[in-house]
Amino acid sequence: MTAPRAVGRRATYAEMPAAVRAWVEDTLGSPVVETREQVGGFSPGCATRLRCADGSRAFVKAVGADLNPDSPTLFRREVLALTLLGSHPLWADLLASHDEDGWVALLLEDVDGRHPDLDDDAEMGRLVDDTDRLVEVMAQRVPDPPRPPPASGNALYRAGLTDLRATFVGWRAGLEHVAEVPPDLVPAWVVERREELLPGVRALAEQPSDHLVHYDIRNDNLLVRPTGELVFLDWGACGIGPDWLDPLLARLERVDTPWFDASLATSPALARVGDEVVTSWLVAMGTYLAHRAHTAVDVNLPTLQDFRRRESARMLGAAARRLGLGP
Repeated sequence: MTAPRAVGRRATYAEMPAAVRAWVEDTLGSPVVETREQVGGFSPGCATRLRCADGSRAFVKAVGADLNPDSPTLFRREVLALTLLGSHPLWADLLASHDEDGWVALLLEDVDGRHPDLDDDAEMGRLVDDTDRLVEVMAQRVPDPPRPPPASGNALYRAGLTDLRATFVGWRAGLEHVAEVPPDLVPAWVVERREELLPGVRALAEQPSDHLVHYDIRNDNLLVRPTGELVFLDWGACGIGPDWLDPLLARLERVDTPWFDASLATSPALARVGDEVVTSWLVAMGTYLAHRAHTAVDVNLPTLQDFRRRESARMLGAAARRLGLGP
């Protein structure tokens, strides 16, 4: 069984402010009698399955600025995304949201399901197929997504939808300053080939970016219903980007294998954009994560740096393979 790639340290529902817990029970119309805490993702807030006295169920996620100053922005973005999209079996329905005194909480459909085993070819194939379906549904539901407000800083933590063009621009710094990153974080070939790699990384920001994208497709953000259908969770990174981005992310579980390279041809969007763009994206993401692992200071996110290191190594290892620099 594939282990979740992202696992942080979460507060429990019982540790949420009394005002948040009161809102939950008022909204659900029945006292909460059972809680089951969930793992996966980096938010320091709760992620909890609830059962009420009347037998109803819901899922609650809540976070406050005192736990992490950026996490409420991601939760507000998830509310925006799910409000734009409406109800659909491909994602958990948003039942209600709460935003008061620096605390943001979402009540969502409690999906009966398990995380997928993406070592299983059938379940990996379902993910690839259902991601194509997700891209199609999002384009139908939100053909003209609202543009993010212009602002400086990390695009992921700005208000509104994530601006993936701005994100790609920001990733340039990772490669431009790669010589400043400790050698244990980035392989020597990246430093040696920096000038050769920079044009492809810089060109990512020129890709057409006008589609609503989930932008956080990982095994811990997926559930499989008992009937086999996939459900896409956690829309806090949702943004406006190229139509090939979600199909690429769906394949990253196997980025360190030749399966990844062969699978690109099965996506019309990835086949259209071409191998060079995919490889440049892997270099950009890998060097950005390495740079952040060297420079970032994270509040109440103790496992994030290790995640950055591991994912950077996977991305750059895949890029080396695709450039003929390694096995």
